[in-house]
Amino acid sequence: MVCEAIYIGSLSRKTLRNMSEKILSFAMLSDPGRVRSHNEDTCAANAELGVFVVCDGVGGAASGEVASELAAQSFLNLVAAAREDQSPSEDGISAGVEYANQAVYHKSRSAAALRGMATTLVALVFTPVAECSSSAAPGSAGTVWIANIGDSRCYRLRAGAFNQLTRDHSVVEEQVRAGVITREQAEVSPIRNVITRAVGSDSAVDADIECLAARHGDLFLLCSDGLIRDLTDAEIAAILLAAPAATDDSLARLCGELIAAANAKGGGDNITCILVHIA
Repeated sequence: MVCEAIYIGSLSRKTLRNMSEKILSFAMLSDPGRVRSHNEDTCAANAELGVFVVCDGVGGAASGEVASELAAQSFLNLVAAAREDQSPSEDGISAGVEYANQAVYHKSRSAAALRGMATTLVALVFTPVAECSSSAAPGSAGTVWIANIGDSRCYRLRAGAFNQLTRDHSVVEEQVRAGVITREQAEVSPIRNVITRAVGSDSAVDADIECLAARHGDLFLLCSDGLIRDLTDAEIAAILLAAPAATDDSLARLCGELIAAANAKGGGDNITCILVHIA
């Protein structure tokens, strides 16, 4: 499903292992913010197969909105099909990125109004089995695959520690890594939103894909840059840490609180977040 408003749900082992205990809960919400007249973000999920994606479109008029929705649905559909066929997760994710990129790339050339449209993409795919060496460790709750293109992000809250798991594909990130500017300067740079990689901007695109061990109690946040435009990592972490035990309802409230906090500090861009909790 695509999130036009708040959506909550969960995944139980009954889906994957003919068992009944809940292993995953999630909520997602998207908001246009206080400045933009329309929302070019899209979030989508197939909870039964543990697939979640956020896209932030760019382009004139409504073309950014077209790009993000097309990329999110194309990625989701291809990865879901690959998981139904029991294909290796990394292969399915790579194919999903390629499929989404081709869909947006060719659509952008179908009409003058769509020229130049593209989108970021950040995705999380969860499976309750070990699919890489790190997820085979004792106590692991399964495997999380993270894929990203552009500057939408994935974070993880684990045992009180809040960490960014993705690396932005942006001009300022390259400048920080080269030592040209500091992280603090990057956060206020006038070109902080200029990305160096996007879905649909070229006929091919490379995604960063990483395999991580999931632990019981992990909370993952997928978000567009509208959230981090107005909130620091420390402010996001404080909101998440103040929440009670993760449930469908509490995750839904957290999505609302994150977006409300970003809007209270300006709401200068569309704001989208998905929260995924591993039980």
